[in-house]
Amino acid sequence: MGLFDFIKGELIEVIDWVESDKDTIVWKFPDRDCNIKNGAQLTVRESQEVLFVDEGRIADVFEPGRHKLITDNMPILTTLKSWKHGFDSPFKVDVYYFSKKTFTNLKWGTPNPIILRDPQFKQVRVKAFGTYFIKIVDAPKFFKEFAGTKPIVKISEVEESLRDVVSPKFAEALAEAQVSVLDMVSNYSELGEKISPILQEDLEPFGIELVKFHITSTSLPKEVEEFYDKMTNMNMVDDMNKFSHFQNANAIEKAAENPNGGANEGIGAGLGFGMAQMFMNQMNLNPQNQNPIPKAETKEDIMKLLKELGELKESGILTQKEFDAKKKELLARL
Repeated sequence: MGLFDFIKGELIEVIDWVESDKDTIVWKFPDRDCNIKNGAQLTVRESQEVLFVDEGRIADVFEPGRHKLITDNMPILTTLKSWKHGFDSPFKVDVYYFSKKTFTNLKWGTPNPIILRDPQFKQVRVKAFGTYFIKIVDAPKFFKEFAGTKPIVKISEVEESLRDVVSPKFAEALAEAQVSVLDMVSNYSELGEKISPILQEDLEPFGIELVKFHITSTSLPKEVEEFYDKMTNMNMVDDMNKFSHFQNANAIEKAAENPNGGANEGIGAGLGFGMAQMFMNQMNLNPQNQNPIPKAETKEDIMKLLKELGELKESGILTQKEFDAKKKELLARL
């Protein structure tokens, strides 16, 4: 084989990319230092876009279709190379393919709990998790601001980089929404709609569009969940006496299941609810109670009840209005 045949064989005549996996977002055509032949065929499939990069400078952009690489189809590169119309020499250029399909089910989450002001629990710590969909809408922006000259970029790299963006933006949207943690689940869609435009502002400079944003779960601190469970149980019964008996029965059952340990703990829990019911009777907060315990008469008893009353208010069992009314009533006895 002669020298001319060898050089001709080294020229690239067909440029194409068939995506072999679903995770590649940028792929550089492996030219192996070969030259592209004048008139070579470039194939760009649907959901793809191609950039020609000449010595680090973005030249021409090719949309889906089949393109014959001549000066008419490469106006910017022709200018950069100072070619005259109808050049017939091979040329060297870096070819980057971009996948512009929608990448789905990217994960996000709050690495640390978000501290929120809650209308019911005052301040709470919330962790949240979810998914989002993105796609490249501006390949030159993405190339300059994120991908650079890397020959391959995986969507996992983008997902990892965006974690530090999504979490604080979610916290910002959640604070603005002022939704109680108890109502958060029913407001997932609304919160997602609030965060989408806020997050899009940070993605736009990278040429990325946020297609969808979902919140899939939220979690509360253990003590808040336990309190919420107690409130739920209390709302399920309409008689505090029945509720007290129910709690005491559960405590005895737990003690029987574990005779060597935890019995006192179980009974103590039951007695704790019994004490709560007794205090509610003293405060006349149980309208169904027919035999309330006599009101405290001594100053010490009244001060003790005031303290316990304050603890009930802080735990959310009493409202501010109920607290103020009972406080006024007790102070009047001094």
